[in-house]
Amino acid sequence: MIRKHFINIGLLVSTIATGVHAQAQELTKHVNLLIGTGGHGHTYPGATVPFSLVQLSPDNGKGGWDWVSGYHISSDSIAGFSHMHLSGTGIGDWLDIAVMPLLQPVNTNKIDTRVQFDRKNEVASPGFYQVKLNNGIEAALTATERVGFHQYTFPAGTTRPTVRLDLDHTYNWDRAVDTEITIINDSTVVGKRYSQGWANKQHIYFALRTSRPFASYLFNGSDPTVHTGNNQPSIRIDNTQERGRQGVNAQLIFENSGTVLVKVALSTTDQQKALAALNEIPDWNFQRVQAQATQKWEKELGKIRVETKDETVKRIFYSALYHTAVAPTLYSDADGVYKNYKGEQHQMANGGQRYTFFSLWDTFRALKPLFTITQPDRYTDMLNSLLAFHDENGLLPVWDLSTFETNTMTGYHAIPVLADAILKDWPGVDPERAYQAMRKSAFQEIREVPAYIEYGYVPQDVNGGSVTKTLEYAFDDYCISLVAKKLGKMDDYELFSKRAKNYVNHFDPKTGFMRAKYKNGKFVEPFDPFYSEHDFDKSQYIEGNAWQHSFFVPHDVRGLAKLFPKKNGLDKMLDKLFTAPSYMTGENQSPDASGFIGQYAHGNEPSHHIAYMYNYIGKPWKTQEKVRQIIDSMYHDRPDGYAGNEDAGQMSAWAVWSMMGLYPASPVGGEYVFGSPALDRSTITMPNGKTFVITAKNNSKTNIYIKSATLNGQPYHKSFITHQDMLEGGELIFEMSDKPNRRYGKSSASWPTSMDN
Repeated sequence: MIRKHFINIGLLVSTIATGVHAQAQELTKHVNLLIGTGGHGHTYPGATVPFSLVQLSPDNGKGGWDWVSGYHISSDSIAGFSHMHLSGTGIGDWLDIAVMPLLQPVNTNKIDTRVQFDRKNEVASPGFYQVKLNNGIEAALTATERVGFHQYTFPAGTTRPTVRLDLDHTYNWDRAVDTEITIINDSTVVGKRYSQGWANKQHIYFALRTSRPFASYLFNGSDPTVHTGNNQPSIRIDNTQERGRQGVNAQLIFENSGTVLVKVALSTTDQQKALAALNEIPDWNFQRVQAQATQKWEKELGKIRVETKDETVKRIFYSALYHTAVAPTLYSDADGVYKNYKGEQHQMANGGQRYTFFSLWDTFRALKPLFTITQPDRYTDMLNSLLAFHDENGLLPVWDLSTFETNTMTGYHAIPVLADAILKDWPGVDPERAYQAMRKSAFQEIREVPAYIEYGYVPQDVNGGSVTKTLEYAFDDYCISLVAKKLGKMDDYELFSKRAKNYVNHFDPKTGFMRAKYKNGKFVEPFDPFYSEHDFDKSQYIEGNAWQHSFFVPHDVRGLAKLFPKKNGLDKMLDKLFTAPSYMTGENQSPDASGFIGQYAHGNEPSHHIAYMYNYIGKPWKTQEKVRQIIDSMYHDRPDGYAGNEDAGQMSAWAVWSMMGLYPASPVGGEYVFGSPALDRSTITMPNGKTFVITAKNNSKTNIYIKSATLNGQPYHKSFITHQDMLEGGELIFEMSDKPNRRYGKSSASWPTSMDN
């Protein structure tokens, strides 16, 4: 049954509703797919299954920053349903292989396919999307891992219903450079789309099959149809083909109204593999495929079962958990074969799958550590995909899209991802192979790394973003040092431990901020901590200002605290962060810095660990206070429910962790720092099959403070818990109160790890 309250609308199609039973949607009913489609969340509401190659979703037919996922809640028209979408990013790409139903063919190449719709006629739930357009066409979408499944119902009286396939469906950064459509027979079409965009080289192959024969077709608005002697149109079956340097299109024309089902399978290897992928859906039973998609999401969401008396909180949590299982996405065929952007064909070893869409600057912080709990069956392949990227390109990825290095953002953050997995003894990943790849990134000859090694920091007169780069490289180096120690490479352990302290070179004890320096060691003047410059080459801080970036020392919070000349300097600086005026200066401020509480900016990732830093200096009650404030003010059950870009799962992962009551503030090695649980109970299935339960007794909107804690019935005094402890199973119980317990977590024996102990 399709439930109305996903987006408070009521269009139901009885043929679909009968196929999915209410009892099969225990958890998916709590997912609101419109969260993130408003504001600057940049999510999409369409049909996909976890981490799949296909993300079949409507596109509004507009360009611009708020349409980088193809869809924004402010639009009232749909131009097509394309098969590949980026979730929550700040840059537009993909939207490949677009299909749009038309009431009749149009004998023109370039046409405006946009059709208006009313939101009361739109339904979205995990694995399913449905809309009735104002022209009377009803569209329903579902998907498997590599196949998008369309159901188009044309209004009575439609004599020539048409399905348009568009390879020039181009918005924002993306543009087609080489396209091909081939008519195989009267129900099968294959082709390819090569394009250039954020990923400078990308390709996708497709196979399209219809449930009933099309009677004729158009290429680019022209009619190549052969007519038989009885003047009835028939289809050539000799591989009629249309190619173009720019995007080509085809219109498949059917006879009479009714329903047309369309399957579109994708492959990154070739058209034959796309044809083979059609077998993921062997029949035309839309209801069955939709039900299977729902069950895949039920399984995914069931890994963490939560209890709360507040249904809104439950919807926010499960909508966030849904968004943590969207990216990265599959890139290989079912047999593990893929073709990278260079045109090289490879196959993942040991039956593995290749993944792409690694937004590592965002997701190393909370999403990837979450995967070490929620993705025991997929995470090995994701990690080995990072290593495959290294083998094919010479370095670990920074921001991998379609196997191309977009080189976006700072740091070399595949390192903490791999290091965290190795330190947790993650199966199926070769530690030595990973270590050598990590070490190579730390000595790369690009991205200002040579200057960082020479000076101990990135000088501003070498390139912009200097402070951010130094701080992030220092953390990544700390991660390498931990792996070096685990592998017995003690010389490297000493080397990278020393490099991990490079953050001190930017600290200004007079102001308490991390400040940019020149090669000569002098601070850049003048200094304004509120100043933001979005141009990366001119900026000192990436996507923010000194307030947000000066606290990025997650590996050595107590070492940072010792740099302040006065006692409790860091504590007081954190307090000031949350109470400072919420504005930025500068003529080209970064739009990514958003969701302000004082100068804390939850809408962008550099702030995400900051509220948890109080735990490291014996003030966890302040963390509890700030975390609950962030949860309550920055996450909502509405389209603008995220404070900024959702960022491929990171914004959601912060919510998943924090609503349960913990967070990987230093995202390597498996220490999860306590915050303030917004849920009454969270039951987590760990990768080894054991269950770990987090219970918040006497929890409420006002009882935000941890009064005391027990682990498996014994008093628990630490302000964090380890991954290993959670693997043992059991129950962590928080007794909540409306008054802070300043004694809890005050003793240094209870503090999470800092490099400087």
